[in-house]
Amino acid sequence: MIEVGKINTLRVLREVDFGVYMDDGKDGILLPKRYVPIGCKTGDMIDVLVYHDSDDRLIATTQKPLGYLGDFIFAKAVTVTPQGAFLDWGLMKDIFVPLSQQKQKMIPNGYYLVKIVLDEQTGRLAATEKIDSFISNEELTVKQNDPVQLIVYRRTDIGYVVIINNKHTGVLHFSDIFRNIKTGDRFEGFIKKIYPDSNQIDVAAGKKGYERVEDSSTMILRLLEENQGFLPYHDKSDPEEIYDFFGMSKKTFKMTIGNLYKSKKIEMKPDGIFLVK
Repeated sequence: MIEVGKINTLRVLREVDFGVYMDDGKDGILLPKRYVPIGCKTGDMIDVLVYHDSDDRLIATTQKPLGYLGDFIFAKAVTVTPQGAFLDWGLMKDIFVPLSQQKQKMIPNGYYLVKIVLDEQTGRLAATEKIDSFISNEELTVKQNDPVQLIVYRRTDIGYVVIINNKHTGVLHFSDIFRNIKTGDRFEGFIKKIYPDSNQIDVAAGKKGYERVEDSSTMILRLLEENQGFLPYHDKSDPEEIYDFFGMSKKTFKMTIGNLYKSKKIEMKPDGIFLVK
């Protein structure tokens, strides 16, 4: 069965001058010539995204969009009409957001966080900015300390609301943010705390505990190698300078160099850290 809006692994049914037809159990779905892999021939199995073209016919592509059916994407509005807006999601055919699915009327060149959905009436892919109904904390699929994927949703007085694993919402507090972030940003994080009485979730960016230190250790050792074994940073360095160079908080930096020092991999001196040869 063909899944619209998702990757389908299909067999090349036949070749034509303008592309190849992929086997859908019927007449075939066209994969235009510009998207056909070099050396492709009848009988080959190819991963393709299937969606509807402007004439409402199923068509295949090997292009990689910003997301697939069910995904959240942060996309630019390229055309706005009285009926809705078209967002650039990485394919030749833009994705449509009906006016009824916009929180406020979208404007050209604006960026919006939307969810890719299937229009129930037409069966075509569309997008909606009204995403709250798709995320819920009623039945959690995560627990404390779990690694998760985060998408920045919106700013609040205490931090940012984030979407967790495309399913739940959580709060990334300002005190746990060590770089500039904005709506639509994606990064790894972990579940910091779950409040049992409300199922509200606090999250943090990066990896938890010693995993984070180990990752940071590898990076610091690499940077030392790339800089003749010396970096002019230490536990008295300004937190912003540390973040600008290493991309980590001063707390993580101090934990990491302390770990490296105990392992006798670096020396710490007043002017910086040195790699032990």
